Amino acid sequence: MGLFDRLFGNVIEDEPQPNIKFGRYSDSYKDSSNYDAWDKALEAFENKEYLKCYSHFFDYLRDVQEDNVRFWDNEKDGIEFEIFQGSVKIVGYATAEKVRAEAKVVRTDALDVSFMRRLIEQNFELKYSRFALDRDQNITIVFDTSSLDGSPYKLYYALKELATRADKHDDLLLDEFRNLQAVETDHLETLPQQEKEVKHQFLVNEVQNVLREIDNGKLDKDQYPGGIAYILLSAIYKLDFLVVPEGYMMEMLERIHREYFNQDGKTTIQKNQALCKELRKLLQRPSNDFYKEMYRVKSTFGITTPVNHDRIVSFIDNNLNNMDWYKENGYEVIALSIPSYIVGYCLFNYAVPRATRDFFLLYFQVIERDYFNDLGFTLKFWDTNNKRLNKKGIKKGIDKVVDKNKAQFNKIDPILSTLEFDSVTSFAKSYLLMVRNLDMTKVE
Repeated sequence: MGLFDRLFGNVIEDEPQPNIKFGRYSDSYKDSSNYDAWDKALEAFENKEYLKCYSHFFDYLRDVQEDNVRFWDNEKDGIEFEIFQGSVKIVGYATAEKVRAEAKVVRTDALDVSFMRRLIEQNFELKYSRFALDRDQNITIVFDTSSLDGSPYKLYYALKELATRADKHDDLLLDEFRNLQAVETDHLETLPQQEKEVKHQFLVNEVQNVLREIDNGKLDKDQYPGGIAYILLSAIYKLDFLVVPEGYMMEMLERIHREYFNQDGKTTIQKNQALCKELRKLLQRPSNDFYKEMYRVKSTFGITTPVNHDRIVSFIDNNLNNMDWYKENGYEVIALSIPSYIVGYCLFNYAVPRATRDFFLLYFQVIERDYFNDLGFTLKFWDTNNKRLNKKGIKKGIDKVVDKNKAQFNKIDPILSTLEFDSVTSFAKSYLLMVRNLDMTKVE
């Protein structure tokens, strides 16, 4: 690009944006080299070349951008490895005879009956690993197996169980049992204080706005519990994706989700009341407890279920038109919560195709412009002068998503003429319909 173009606007350069991660990690976005490594690991295991198998297996797990897996040959004819999953580090070794891995969860100076009982109960739920106590009084999760029985399939599910359980329980145990101590946290990257404060303020504002709408809004919460459920669940999924909490808050959001969709015979009104109660607990929590769970992590295993575009299409079809009645009758907040619920639910539960995830992130960047502005983003999706949607900026953002994913989805061609920009709710519906109608056929 020439200097003349940069100065006089023939080409507009994009401003650099903050390096902030959103949403849950997924290990379903692997390169072809990862899948080649998996095939080589299976072949080596069949040939009883166990060390070669494990080397290829760790190549399969490794995400170069995350730098989440490290392994090297040791001096005893084996392999040592480190695997990062959220707030924990899994360390271990593999030889021609056995594989062993462990993750330190917390440290204790005294064996308290309350948390020991909790861990014993957890052991009954684990399929491959187990909680244990090491010589340094660290509570750990351990997995080991003979190489003869250590196929890549078994290793994957065993290490995933160990990693995800350890990642979940360290913050939960520390939050509930104050006599426990954190262990091996050097790999965690603390977020800047300003980012923590912005995220906490967004959490407070979001919950307060939702509760205010439920208590004082025009919609009768007892007569229309379905609309109230949409606004509550939309907020929960939005907080999970945009704030990216760890520890207590993450577990709380997951528990709220499970309890709402649990077939326990409770009415929607009763479930809405329970959700409101849980959200109020988040408001009452000290900000410092929230800040302690705000750090940048590396991950190796995803906890969401990989799905194809058809699942997204079905979910949009089942929910999107429900916003029409609310919009036509002047319940704009409820109407907008429905497309936000759709996007949030899919990101919370599914590992959607990478292109779909990028489109969903762009959706939130448009809808939650104040939050992204506060985080330091300089996105041109709104005209700040007249506070209207910036049609040109949004279309440019969509084009960037297409360019980014064209190599994998070469038939992706969003129909921009169907987008509506006269209001945020109209845009939200038209945008999801545009995503719904994408041809997400992968390049073979």
